[in-house]
Formats: sequence, C-alpha cells, structure tokens
Amino acid sequence: MKALEEIFEGKKRIVICGIGNEVRGDDAFGVLVAEKLKELLNRSKVLVLNCGEVPESYVGKIISFKPDLVVFVDAVDFGGEHGELIIADPEGTMGEVVSTHSLPLRLLVKYLKVQTKADFVLIGCQSASTGLFEEPSELIKERAEGVAEELARILDSGGYD
Repeated sequence: MKALEEIFEGKKRIVICGIGNEVRGDDAFGVLVAEKLKELLNRSKVLVLNCGEVPESYVGKIISFKPDLVVFVDAVDFGGEHGELIIADPEGTMGEVVSTHSLPLRLLVKYLKVQTKADFVLIGCQSASTGLFEEPSELIKERAEGVAEELARILDSGGYD
C-alpha cells in the first residue's frame, strides 16, 4: 500500500484507533486490526487503541499522547466490494458513513484537530454483514490481519522507538 506509506512520512508520534463491535460481524474489522497490531508492535511513539464502538471515550488518551497523526481503522459501507479497502479523509463524506457508532467520526476529528493539530486518516474496509452476534467473515479477518501486518511493517521501518 504505497499510499499508506506516504501518510506516515515525516510523522513522529502516531495513534492508531481500531473502531468497531466484535459481536456485530464485519464491524469487528477495526478492533481486529488494533488487537493484532498490539501483538506485532511495541513502540513508544506509537499508541494503538482498541476503541470499540466509542472512540470518543479515548479523546483524553489521544490528546495526552500528542500525536502528529491519528489513524482510524473501521468497517465502513462505502458501496464497495466486500473486503475492499479505502483510505479516506475522516472529515469528508466518509466521516458521515461511519454510522454504527454513537458520534460521527467527522465531529470527533474536528474536536481532536483543535486539541492536537494532528493529521487524520481513515482506513476503511467494506463490510457485508453487521448483524448482532455474528462472527466476522473470513475475508474481513484476512483483511484485518493484512492491514495490521502492513501497518507494523511500515512502523517498524519508520524509525519509531
């Protein structure tokens, strides 16, 4: 993911927020990425958060970390193919698409931008089924593992302690 590598260029402190609900099928994408990334990565300048459905509850941790970049990872419905990945501006229209959570991502980003002066990006994965008490599809599990491994590779090669 060449575009993903470019997002991290020149960034010193990074927060990665996995968003989702583990009991709503493919909506687990973001939390699966966060949990896998925690296994793969241990860097003092990278904070990985499993935010569940309430990323707004982590505002204090995000602000106090003083990031240059905040990456949200979430299952989204952007009309793509099941498992398709997208890199988007969470303040744009994609911020409205993240509708399974209590606060639109766009509003959270606006607040955090004022508090941190960081850059923000959304890594989204097209979900197919988000029914209650469903397991994530095998495709979403594979995508989550792949994204976590790619993020770990980028962050390992980026000189983050």
